[in-house]
Amino acid sequence: MKFADLGLSDELLKSVTDAGYDEPTPIQAQAIPSVLMMRDIIGIAQTGTGKTAGFVLPMIDILAHGRRRALMPRSLILEPTRELAAQVAENFEKYGKNHDLKMALLIGGVQMGDQVKALQEGVDVLIATPGRLMDLFERGKILLTGCELLVIDEADRMLDMGFIPDIESICSKLPAQRQTLLFSATMPPPIKKLADRFLSNPKSIEVARPASTNTNIVQHKVKVAARAKREVLRHLLRTDNVSTAIVFCNRKTTVRELAKSLKSHGFSAGEIHGDMDQSARNAELQKFKDGGINILVASDVAARGLDVKGVSHVFNFDTPWHPDDYVHRIGRTGRGGATGRAFTLVSPEDAEAIENVEKLTGNPIPVMTLEIGAPEAEERPARKTRDKAEKPQRAAKAEKAAPDKAAPEKPARRKKDSAPAPREEAPREEIAREQPRYEEPRRDRGQSNERRRDYRSEPPSAPGEWNGPIPGFLHVSAL
Repeated sequence: MKFADLGLSDELLKSVTDAGYDEPTPIQAQAIPSVLMMRDIIGIAQTGTGKTAGFVLPMIDILAHGRRRALMPRSLILEPTRELAAQVAENFEKYGKNHDLKMALLIGGVQMGDQVKALQEGVDVLIATPGRLMDLFERGKILLTGCELLVIDEADRMLDMGFIPDIESICSKLPAQRQTLLFSATMPPPIKKLADRFLSNPKSIEVARPASTNTNIVQHKVKVAARAKREVLRHLLRTDNVSTAIVFCNRKTTVRELAKSLKSHGFSAGEIHGDMDQSARNAELQKFKDGGINILVASDVAARGLDVKGVSHVFNFDTPWHPDDYVHRIGRTGRGGATGRAFTLVSPEDAEAIENVEKLTGNPIPVMTLEIGAPEAEERPARKTRDKAEKPQRAAKAEKAAPDKAAPEKPARRKKDSAPAPREEAPREEIAREQPRYEEPRRDRGQSNERRRDYRSEPPSAPGEWNGPIPGFLHVSAL
């Protein structure tokens, strides 16, 4: 089948041919005719299958007829991230160059003034992230009552990022009579519920099993110690015929540190993550596309939808926490019928995460064994068990060698937390000075009640027993 068989206009076919495409992908071949017939669509397709062109191309022909109005976009495309929105905008510019269509990009990280100005002049296509769109709507800078066509792209990613309530709010503000296209790599229950609520008699198109991986991608998992990941990555980058590669990490701090490390070892590397402002992210991505750098270290902000031609390798420096992200990460290679290679560095801490990935995809990932960086976790328990088994044997040998020799009795060792040693007693004279002069004798000294005296009230009568000063009432004055 050719693009000419799908019912597209001659102007659009010329743009497609100029872009270097002749045959549609399966998702394009099924979606384009249905969209042109104004049907609602549910498209289930893995990344890299060409689904973006599957809705961009028919939208251009549909919107070619009609007029623009200020603040009232004629169509709306919702994307979960700025990068995906920018990529869809590039598709409209590439394929719509022979059409008089105006487009506006509504994303965070850029000045709002230029976006508002574009809306005031009227747009045919509004490509937006849910957060910025809701912000402008609440400010009264945009009206959604004239929107005739809605596209919800990467719906499962919207769910992961918590955008479903925003999407429901946006859908409720759109005209009831509209065409809605929903695309997703998977169909979890919340997305199914969303589709049932806002789509009317949709046609379901599925070109691959949900969460399946591209058969053009050769996958490997490499078991490594966590501390050896950087060394193993550098080894693979040098030895596996890498032309361009994307390296994915779970944390933004890891992205920054790994990119810095690769640069220090002579690699041409860049980075892209959520802490960078939009202009810096765009600049770094453009350098990667233009060949200024050939290794891009990225967080999952770049995992979905980035269409960079010729990516030969994808490396998962960290096994993704969410299994779905694995499919979308490795989908950056093996695109457009080309082959690609994907490596996942699996440390002992990643064991559970990689098991979840294999459960989702339904296929075990082949293990690649390298001489460097192998984890030692499996060797340590065996050695410990061996030592434990040999210890009694060594003791038995020692006892047999000297059976009659009694082991010297070791002095008892005082525990750290036992009571401290008693202090030396002070001399009796000091004790006598410190204690009260008159003290009742203790009962346990064997004295009878008759002999017990209270020296404080009754002084002793026997001479030599009294050792203190003479009380005043005993003084005798000489006459």
